[in-house]
Amino acid sequence: MAEQINTNSYKANLEVFSATLQRLAVDDKNIVAVTSDSRGSGKLVPFGQKFPEQMVEVGIAEQNLVGVAAGLASCGKKVFAVSPACFLTARALEQIKNDVAYSDNPVNIIGISAGVSYGALGSTHHSLHDYAALRAINNIMVVAPADNFETEKAIELAAATNQPIYLRFGKKPMPPLKEINDDVFEFGKGRVICEGNDVAIIATGETVYPALEAARKLQLQNINATVVSMHTIKPLDTALLESLAKKCKAIVTVEEHSVYGGLGEACASYLMQNNHHNKFKIVGIPDEYTVTGSQTEIMEHYGISEKGITDIVVTLVG
Repeated sequence: MAEQINTNSYKANLEVFSATLQRLAVDDKNIVAVTSDSRGSGKLVPFGQKFPEQMVEVGIAEQNLVGVAAGLASCGKKVFAVSPACFLTARALEQIKNDVAYSDNPVNIIGISAGVSYGALGSTHHSLHDYAALRAINNIMVVAPADNFETEKAIELAAATNQPIYLRFGKKPMPPLKEINDDVFEFGKGRVICEGNDVAIIATGETVYPALEAARKLQLQNINATVVSMHTIKPLDTALLESLAKKCKAIVTVEEHSVYGGLGEACASYLMQNNHHNKFKIVGIPDEYTVTGSQTEIMEHYGISEKGITDIVVTLVG
């Protein structure tokens, strides 16, 4: 049955992650959260209060975090390892590669405050490499839910999936992408938000909403866009990408990540290797240290906004 959404009560996806994990942990004592001095920023204080025996705190030690999480998973625990994405996927990359993926330990690696969520703290605290780094590692899914609905479903699926998964979350409250959530959510299957034949805007994570806003603006200019939440970056929904390439003359990808190695290059690689020649543009962070500002200011500076996406589509399609 479709779920009616109260559009006045949306939350940050991270809050929905925490609430969902608490709900699941009531009936499943194998669910364990492991944090690296990040239970506050990970919204897991209530989880720790309710389930103190299902919480492990390792302190500021991301490599230990992943190692402990892998050990618990190898003993049958359903582990959610929570830490800021910028540190988790850089400092602990070797442990993710070897202890989790290579050893096939089904750890759910939760990267919080991702992309440029830390804003003015600067490039040291921005995770613009995580898709690229983890896409190159065998045996790990890469997932970036866009709204509260996708987040809840992703955590439910992650708790029931016996495979390593990286899930990425930002900090700000996210509006719902649809008034009614009637979708069947699956890892590896993109979620079509609206449909049009002129251009496909394929976005992921917190960039899907500005892509949808751009599509509404473009409609006023008689440009009809399909908007896709490609929440699973690996494995990529190539069947959906194939259909979009045949239907739309132009494709734009949008991500809060470097233009190198992320969603855009994954899509471009598939399209080129399968003889599609659509007009194509990657919207993301260029090869530079980011400007200083809030998350919104940084994203607007690089065109990851309603106006930026609209302008790029008009130029590409026109």
